[in-house]
Amino acid sequence: MPLSATYVAQEPTRDEVNRLPGPVLLEFGTAWCGYCRALDADLAELLEQFPQVRHLRVEDGRGKPLGRSFRVKLWPTLVFLRDGQVVKLAVRPDPAEIREGFQALAGGAG
Repeated sequence: MPLSATYVAQEPTRDEVNRLPGPVLLEFGTAWCGYCRALDADLAELLEQFPQVRHLRVEDGRGKPLGRSFRVKLWPTLVFLRDGQVVKLAVRPDPAEIREGFQALAGGAG
């Protein structure tokens, strides 16, 4: 699945996220965050290599319930989920940490 170009302002509920089937990359950040934008190239490349991973960008901010439910404090925060269960959480990750998250979703393959 390709890189999602925009952050969704209307975030899903935690219950909706918990019910998402298969591998999902939940990305918390904002469009104006330099750290978030710096990840775009690495994320785009890995999403091409792991097309089975659904990518959902969520615009985060103070008091947003979904981000708080995952204890997001810094952007970007990447939450790697399989069938609604957290497999790996990475805060301001480097490329190696991002790859580890994708590999964890794929069961080590890739």
